[in-house]
Amino acid sequence: MSEKEIEKLLVREVKKAGGYAFKFVSPGTNGVPDRLVVLPGNHIGFVELKATGKHPRPEQNYQINRLRKLGCCVLVVDSPEDIGDAIHEIGSWMDYGNDLLMDVLEAGGLI
Repeated sequence: MSEKEIEKLLVREVKKAGGYAFKFVSPGTNGVPDRLVVLPGNHIGFVELKATGKHPRPEQNYQINRLRKLGCCVLVVDSPEDIGDAIHEIGSWMDYGNDLLMDVLEAGGLI
């Protein structure tokens, strides 16, 4: 399946999950992931889309690794079957961090 077809399916499924799949571009920075997925509950992840059986290029791997080292959820999706798993992974990414943040905000914020 083509990258464009997989991308359309991802956008549709993220919308069904109550979220947004923003097209992500960063002028002057090659290889950034294609989509920034934002799901309810402050769950955010980057998705690099590839045609079925294709792999990220070296500059894409560089950016993926760079974001992962910062603690970001970054996924590569190359088939329709991967979409549900990707949404689940983003939706459960760092749940403990969100709970901690909510506790801090409820207690009056950061000092």
